[in-house]
Amino acid sequence: MDRSLFGEWLDLGPIEDIPLRGARSVPVQGGEEIAVFRTGEGRVYALVNKCPHRAGPLSQGIVHGDKVACPLHNWVISLATGQAEGADIGCTPTIEVRVVSGRVQLKRAAVVGRAA
Repeated sequence: MDRSLFGEWLDLGPIEDIPLRGARSVPVQGGEEIAVFRTGEGRVYALVNKCPHRAGPLSQGIVHGDKVACPLHNWVISLATGQAEGADIGCTPTIEVRVVSGRVQLKRAAVVGRAA
């Protein structure tokens, strides 16, 4: 992914780089990662790439609807809110994301804030 800056947005590249019902991880300064997801319906979401349970890599989880199942212990996390669902309790921070002219962009301030 390209990661060029467009003003206040960080360009990650074409939406086609993220498979339907899949994800890609984007490293940020400080060793943290952002997971960018694309649902089967083509919606795009971004979360910090850590499950609130045991910091499992959510980008390696299974996307179903607007949720992802953590690959470590199968916690289900809402892609829209970052909240764990069902009996599980916890939240993963969300990152503002948009698609402009077929390109995925993250809110620069949110990414820079994560790296601080």
